[in-house]
Amino acid sequence: MKRAFEILSVALFLLLMPVLAAQPLLPRPYVDPFGGMALAVQPDEMLADPALEARARALSAGLRCLVCQNQSIDDSDADLARDLRLLVRERLKAGDSDRAAVDYIVARYGEFVLLKPRFETVTLVLWGTPLVLLLSGAALALGLSRRRSPSAAPRLSEAEERAVEKVLADRGL
Repeated sequence: MKRAFEILSVALFLLLMPVLAAQPLLPRPYVDPFGGMALAVQPDEMLADPALEARARALSAGLRCLVCQNQSIDDSDADLARDLRLLVRERLKAGDSDRAAVDYIVARYGEFVLLKPRFETVTLVLWGTPLVLLLSGAALALGLSRRRSPSAAPRLSEAEERAVEKVLADRGL
């Protein structure tokens, strides 16, 4: 039982570690002049209004570069990422809310463009699969640990005990 608990604990830790950390797995290598991490945003892309620029950066950090796959458009130097960064800024300058700007991009590029998928009926399988796998693994570990537990050996009959004693006596044990 202790072994199953250890396996379950390690599996749970490995599953929840990225969620609990809430940080990128690899640190970004450069620092920008605004005190944050370095981004691929070029000076000519930046908005004059600091509040709009902050919103644009926040939105860009949550959008996937379709060329780089696992980088946000804020981190990517790809031309498509630059185009998407400019599109986000255009939508914000046009007066769109954050949600409307993201919806505009999702409508054109699909849900894959979101680094963190939305919790909707369509993505229920995506969100539920880790929980199902975790519970299945726990049930499997528990079942295997119970199956491997040593069971009590059956008692010997009186005739079998006499036969064992005779063999031991013959061998001098």
